[in-house]
Amino acid sequence: MSLSSSVSAWLLVLLCATSGAYCLRRAGRSGAGSAAAGEAVMGFGMALMAVPLGLGGDWQTPVLGAVFCGAALHALWLLRGGLHHAHHLVGSLTMVYMALAAWTGAGSGAGHGGGAGHGHGGGLPLVTGLLLVYYAGYVVLGGARLVTAGGAGAHSDAPVASPTGPAEVIRACRLTMGMGMLAMLLMM
Repeated sequence: MSLSSSVSAWLLVLLCATSGAYCLRRAGRSGAGSAAAGEAVMGFGMALMAVPLGLGGDWQTPVLGAVFCGAALHALWLLRGGLHHAHHLVGSLTMVYMALAAWTGAGSGAGHGGGAGHGHGGGLPLVTGLLLVYYAGYVVLGGARLVTAGGAGAHSDAPVASPTGPAEVIRACRLTMGMGMLAMLLMM
């Protein structure tokens, strides 16, 4: 792993861990609900998954795969409350997919943190391509929502909350996790 890819991997770890910590803090507040707890699990799991291989040992990917299978079941349970929880299901299943790809690729010297993932000769697998399109769209849409949410109050006469207020921070946190997921998929 080159120095620049190692630095990028550690920055991704930091970004995901910070998002996970913020979501955990939100989950601890009254009324934050289990969606924030699910986002905290996603943030911390993404941080652990982004750690360059060789540091976590052979236990890392199977354990994370099992954790995200549980998170996928939890997201499936949350779908009873509405389709707005579908993104949590997609995210959990994406993490299971990446853990499985890293685990099966680790035996051949290719792994998630090393940037090889599926091997070089096979081209881009269909599932990875579809997930890349999904997360690219999610990031663009999330960024547009964040920008328009911050700009909407600037044109009205009503007092506006601080730009770092809770709603904007939650949107930014979700956006950073989406960008992290996109980066992890690109590293496969």
